[in-house]
Amino acid sequence: GDIALDGRRQINLSGHVDTTTKSSSTDLVTQFDQAAERSVVETLQRLRPDDAIIGEEGTDQVGTSGLVWYIDPIDGTTNYVYDQPAWSCSVAVGNADQMLAGAVAAPMLHEMFSAARGHGATVSHPDLGVRPLQASATTELALALVGTGFGYRAAVRKRQALQLTHIITEVRDIRRLGSAAFDLCMVASGRLDVYFEEHLNSWDAAAGELIAREAGAITSDFGGQAARPEQMLAAAPGVHAAMLDLLRGYSSND
Repeated sequence: GDIALDGRRQINLSGHVDTTTKSSSTDLVTQFDQAAERSVVETLQRLRPDDAIIGEEGTDQVGTSGLVWYIDPIDGTTNYVYDQPAWSCSVAVGNADQMLAGAVAAPMLHEMFSAARGHGATVSHPDLGVRPLQASATTELALALVGTGFGYRAAVRKRQALQLTHIITEVRDIRRLGSAAFDLCMVASGRLDVYFEEHLNSWDAAAGELIAREAGAITSDFGGQAARPEQMLAAAPGVHAAMLDLLRGYSSND
């Protein structure tokens, strides 16, 4: 997070950022994504040499311990490039069955969200200390603030936009913040009541989904089964079932 934030300051001073693209012309990556990932990978290789590591920027290290680390060095790179504050740095670790621990830093907000399975979730801030996280107590979907995101491919984005026409009239309003990890932490902290999105990657949601769940949110796919990157729903307990009814059976692949 510090590496990414320092990079953002360098961009502000120079007025220029070098970007390349990945899956589409709108899927950006910067040298600071790569530098931040290298920092995490080097730390893990030193401290946890037997663990596997999967990173957004290409790290794919095989391990022998049964533990896998998932790294998203800058989730929300478009926000980062445009100097929007809603970008985050996400790291999580799990085994073959479940995520065990995760942390999401929001450097522009000076906040660190974290959780360990069975131990709850917290947010820390240098001025406010460490506080427990708790999903919202909202019980009416019509009063729920709902976050979502869109894929990079135009055809998928079109189908996702059509999906919203069936949802926006049933909820308080829609937010598109631009970072899945950050969105999931917003549900954990009660700043969003619901978040849903399709076509994520493992590193996008690994830490955030655990943090939301440990904060009392209910997570699932759109059919009510276990949450997965391909279909992610995280919601306050009082509105999860109603939101699931809106989404059940729907996919932007339809």
